[in-house]
Amino acid sequence: MKSLCLVTVGVLAMTLLIASISLLVAHVFQTVVDLQVKQGTVLKNGTETFEAWEDPPPPVYMQFYFFNLTNPLEVLQGATPLVEEIGPYTYREYRPRVHVQFLDNGTKVSALNPKTYVFEPQKSVGDPEVDLIRTVNIPAVTAMEWTRSTPLQFATEVLLLLYQESLFTLRSVHELLWGYKDRLLSTIHVLHPEIDPVFGLFSKMNGTDDGEYVFLSGERNYLNFSRIVEWKGKESLSWWTTEACNMINGTDGTSFHPLISKDENIYIFSSDFCRSLFLVYDSSGTVAGVPTFRFVPSPMVFANTSVNPANAGFCVPAGNCPGTGVLNVSVCRQGAPIFLSAPHFYQADPKFIEDIEGMHPRKEYHETFLDINPLTGLVLQAAKRMQVNVHVRKLPEFFETGNIRTLIFPVMYINESVLIDEASASKLRHVLLEASVVTGIPFVIMALGIVFGIVFVVLVCRSQGTSEESTEEERSPLIRS
Repeated sequence: MKSLCLVTVGVLAMTLLIASISLLVAHVFQTVVDLQVKQGTVLKNGTETFEAWEDPPPPVYMQFYFFNLTNPLEVLQGATPLVEEIGPYTYREYRPRVHVQFLDNGTKVSALNPKTYVFEPQKSVGDPEVDLIRTVNIPAVTAMEWTRSTPLQFATEVLLLLYQESLFTLRSVHELLWGYKDRLLSTIHVLHPEIDPVFGLFSKMNGTDDGEYVFLSGERNYLNFSRIVEWKGKESLSWWTTEACNMINGTDGTSFHPLISKDENIYIFSSDFCRSLFLVYDSSGTVAGVPTFRFVPSPMVFANTSVNPANAGFCVPAGNCPGTGVLNVSVCRQGAPIFLSAPHFYQADPKFIEDIEGMHPRKEYHETFLDINPLTGLVLQAAKRMQVNVHVRKLPEFFETGNIRTLIFPVMYINESVLIDEASASKLRHVLLEASVVTGIPFVIMALGIVFGIVFVVLVCRSQGTSEESTEEERSPLIRS
């Protein structure tokens, strides 16, 4: 009987160990979890995934920081501009998707994404209606660039004198953001109705959308979850000079496919940047107790063409490249000389930082990043940081430009951030715990195998010890008197 028990325990221990090792090598339970995640990450009406995509629960905040010019007269004489950062002016951003329609048997989804901004005084440094900022007079600079060396040049100069416009202007934060009626643009609007008489960096962007998007639902391939295939009815852009630069790649940055690895590139299309860009793995961490991978823009995205020749397509006109870290988006901004960069010219060519006194780039404040849970593809924390600059230079045809140096002049930058709310984080932690339990089954089996193995060894040792010890009867002589 003892021998039978001993054999049973030994066989059971060996079986459990072999089974656990086989399951680990074959990734059976990990495959089960991955399959469930893939099947659950589909834009399908009535699912939690779709509801979170349609109306994301975590609050989004948009912070605006402005650069106030303190020495305008000296700058017109060729001095280095001295700017002072003022902000943030914080707005709560609401961005539900509306007019959602399923297309092609549920494989595609079309939607509009209007954004509404509500001022948050307790998270701001002042009153945007009252606080004044001295910065570049963008309508005047744009008009001068439009009409120089054209028959309208003299008329523009007359209007600038008539309206007493200069290269710099003093406006409230609210006017610079949401718009004001500009006299110069209003006059031009009479001759060219396509020119908007109202100027504002975010004019007509509060309560409006940036066009219809068509997304892949992920029904056919989980890697295509929420990937954009059309914007404004087109499958590609037309602003840039190469087919690659005009491609619409990736998602809108609010959601990604599950099972993300450190080795892949994360693609995003941003209408603010008028282009697609990609992010690369930076580090691992946790947010609200959930493991994350941090992705940041690759240095190759805004690299000089000598480093990344593929960026030549973003040089407009062809061959006119501003340098590392800066993107000329005038082609998608009605010809206004707008250049985009990271805040404080972070990771840009040092010449842009040296040209402006008051630039202090820092990674923790000025880098764009995404913290993504690799299993689910959910964004737990993110910050999109972008600076709006204006290209200014001396134009001999217009005395308003004085002797100003050629500059990429910073006007303001935004920090659009999101952090997962506690309710969503708690739900995600529960999902990850269930996944951990399932994937941990082979280790439980292995532990049981080890326990039975230890029991087997103990039983063997005890049986050997018992056989070595003899009773008093066994030790007595065989022949007794």
